[in-house]
Amino acid sequence: MIDTSYVRTMARYNAWQNRSLFTAAATLDDAARRQDRGAFFGSIHGTFCHLLWGDRMWLSRFAGTPKPTQRIHESADLVADWDDLVAQRQAFDGTIAEWARDMSAEWLAGDLVWFSGATQREMRKPRALLVVQLFNHQTHHRGQVHAMLTAAGAKPDDTDLMLLEPEA
Repeated sequence: MIDTSYVRTMARYNAWQNRSLFTAAATLDDAARRQDRGAFFGSIHGTFCHLLWGDRMWLSRFAGTPKPTQRIHESADLVADWDDLVAQRQAFDGTIAEWARDMSAEWLAGDLVWFSGATQREMRKPRALLVVQLFNHQTHHRGQVHAMLTAAGAKPDDTDLMLLEPEA
């Protein structure tokens, strides 16, 4: 399905896109970032929080990093302060990049068993599929943030994967 090169590329894409969107969001005031814009997690700030929550939840399953204590319906309130959210996002993008760099093909080829709070049951799925889910989830919600930012008058960068600069 996928290989470790894909994972490393998508980890770089994740960090690049987050830098772009957070930079664009910083041009808005806090009220504009927190304004309910009709997205599933309400606001730009809330959607950014949910994204960080989701990334932390998956990495807790994949790499044993700390699991969020909030439930999914509380994820939009994960981090109240904007500057703290920016710092936590940047730090966790580093965690994702490190996890991707250290990933083995053998790990990626296995299955993951976990208890899903969303389905309230134990799940077993191929790790490769779940890694794709991690990155797909990011792209989905970042698309929502991009649309909200654009509607608010901010100017985020392009999102096309083909524009990701090669690794130095």
